[in-house]
Amino acid sequence: MATRLGEVFEDRGLVARIKDRLPRLFQMAEMECSRAGKTGMQVGSLREIILVAMLIYKFGEENVETGIPITRPEVDAMLFGLPVSIKTITGRRFGGVKLVWTVDPQKAREFAEGYHPHCDILLTQINWGYAGVLCHIPLEVQQRHFERLGQKTYIRLPKPGTNPRGVEIDKEAMAAMAADADTKGVTVIWHRMDVRHNAYEKWIDLWRED
Repeated sequence: MATRLGEVFEDRGLVARIKDRLPRLFQMAEMECSRAGKTGMQVGSLREIILVAMLIYKFGEENVETGIPITRPEVDAMLFGLPVSIKTITGRRFGGVKLVWTVDPQKAREFAEGYHPHCDILLTQINWGYAGVLCHIPLEVQQRHFERLGQKTYIRLPKPGTNPRGVEIDKEAMAAMAADADTKGVTVIWHRMDVRHNAYEKWIDLWRED
């Protein structure tokens, strides 16, 4: 059964908001998660919150379930009872999309051997200074490319002898799915803006409350 995630890209008003606001919101997330000029890994969780908030804005809080247990890999939210995976990459290429984070090579292999696509993907390609995309890759698209390529080509395991950071979707497979005719998306121009953001301000205000 298809999710209603594709409706995001049929809503002209929301598409206009995405083009206008997503770079600014993600820039604010980076600023909130930066220390000494470096962005921390926690920015990924904040980006996820921003995109889930967009789904709640579009579909209503009663139709978006959050707080998914970590025992459900990939699933970041439930939209009308169906799972959605939120993924973000940075740069011009589509490499580095994680299926699961693990530092154990054996667990990575076991995950890959048992993997089959099982939920829709909401993918953001951040490309500061250039064009990127926000797109919906339906489960059916993933299944089709998975069957076409086979598990060993579709999935990229960490190289032996390196510090493994998880199991990834192959960059060529990811690029093919993003360009698939059944994938819906919107082009986003990733311009940085003059954004003033103080990560401490809201907490200071809470300390000041009577």
